[in-house]
Amino acid sequence: MYLCAVITLVGNDLLKVLNFLRAGELVAIPTETVYGLAADCMNDRAVQKIFEVKQRPTTNPLILHVESIERIYPLVNEFPDTFKQLAKVFCPGPLTFLIKKSSLVSEYITAGNERVAIRIPKHPLTLKLIAALDAPIAAPSANLYGKLSPTEAKHVKNQLDGKIPYILDGGECQRGIESTIIGLEKNEVVIYRLGSITPEDLAQQLGYMPGLKVHSNDIPVASGMVKYHYAPITTCSFFDPMKPCDESAGYIFLSKNLLSSSSINIRILSPTENLDEAAKNLYSTLHDVDNGGFSHIYIEKVPDVGIGMAINDRIGRAVAKFHF
Repeated sequence: MYLCAVITLVGNDLLKVLNFLRAGELVAIPTETVYGLAADCMNDRAVQKIFEVKQRPTTNPLILHVESIERIYPLVNEFPDTFKQLAKVFCPGPLTFLIKKSSLVSEYITAGNERVAIRIPKHPLTLKLIAALDAPIAAPSANLYGKLSPTEAKHVKNQLDGKIPYILDGGECQRGIESTIIGLEKNEVVIYRLGSITPEDLAQQLGYMPGLKVHSNDIPVASGMVKYHYAPITTCSFFDPMKPCDESAGYIFLSKNLLSSSSINIRILSPTENLDEAAKNLYSTLHDVDNGGFSHIYIEKVPDVGIGMAINDRIGRAVAKFHF
């Protein structure tokens, strides 16, 4: 088991990060979605450390990160034309492709599945790092399994301090919600995880609305499909306007206070009701309230359109931990 305590540094030293990866160590890296826990994907032992450090089931596959579309080709048997079309529009960016893997990809990464998840992150530091490493990076979110995803270096530090040697600080993540994961079934695009690229975004390019297969009762084919995930430590429930205000609880609303009182325990995701802003602020707000010493967290659902579907997906999986 990879559980030896280390000193966790936070900084911007790409050379230091590169040397850690080449030595088979794990580092946290920034992306436009959330921070990732990175390993050299060609080092099986380093990949195994990801599961150990995160306490993640080995049946839950990882995502590979590359710096260009061309870097995808050796990792897959074939890169379908539909995906090429979408990659030209959305990559680099928060779109992950689930494709039949080539022999170069270890089954440790895919959890024994025949398909591998690959994306091109849109963060200059991480793209530069991957190019310098000259190998794809395996990187799920840099948190303990099932816990809140990190959108700032301090969130990683709070969960993984002493478990990894370095956190590459790339500032606050600009999207704040994980990538959308898509695959092909019967030659049509299917969404396996809702994310920063919306079904409507994809439909505009495809000419049809992709199907949704975002839950898994068995072994998941992609990240983020298990029943509960992305959860705070504090008990979390959907906001119910019919229930009286609980002064000991923290409340998270989309754009305005829905309580009869002006409790100081209120956080707003977007004063202008902008769902992109709400998505960016969701995890950081949950981290803040989770650390606030509240007895309970109540969170409002947002309109279930566009990226609101991904926001509600994350809220739903957080709540599911406490309401089976």
